Amino acid sequence: MLTVQDAIPVCYVRDLDAGQSFYELLGLAEQRRGGDAQGGYRYLGAGDCTVLLARVDPSPVVPPMPLAVYLWSEDVAAVQAALTAAGTPCEHVGYPEHAPGGELRTADPDGNVVVLGQRANTGSATAGRQDAGYSILQEAAARAATRGDAPAECAIGGRGGVPCPEPAAVRVADPSGTTVWGCLAHTEEALLNVRAAFIAADDDQGLAPWLASRRQPPADGS
Repeated sequence: MLTVQDAIPVCYVRDLDAGQSFYELLGLAEQRRGGDAQGGYRYLGAGDCTVLLARVDPSPVVPPMPLAVYLWSEDVAAVQAALTAAGTPCEHVGYPEHAPGGELRTADPDGNVVVLGQRANTGSATAGRQDAGYSILQEAAARAATRGDAPAECAIGGRGGVPCPEPAAVRVADPSGTTVWGCLAHTEEALLNVRAAFIAADDDQGLAPWLASRRQPPADGS
């Protein structure tokens, strides 16, 4: 049986040079490139981490999501300093259990959200620690709780089919369209073990409301 060997995040950009400059601040370097008059790509990487930047004409519509790319970094503080020096907005969002060295959230020039996590807990990382309980998972859980649409129990469960009695908190999905609600612990496990998994958006920032607003006549009637 064939198995999937790797997953490569693809970010659509308007300007390949600007996009590459941003990702180089995160520690990625160009490995190869290609393209023609209708578009092009830059394949960037560092170790086992790879990101593909793609530009096509006409540009595809890419809906905003709460999380587009999650990268592991050896030094989140250094990345934050590099982004700040370059004038790129970024936010240190806490020290979740899966990233005791901290998490940093930013966005590339085209609005693709990027979150960097640091696995190793260093002295410099803990020096500025203020909220150890915060993570992007907890933010997503808080939004789901506000809407009240989460089911009563985690549908992921433990290994061997063991049911999980914990309440569902976050819905995750993959590019095939498969979705599942899970508790915080099992959702985190899914995101760490399934490289193509992402937090599913159930708020008002998806493609449908954007298309609906786009089809409204202009305010001036023109």
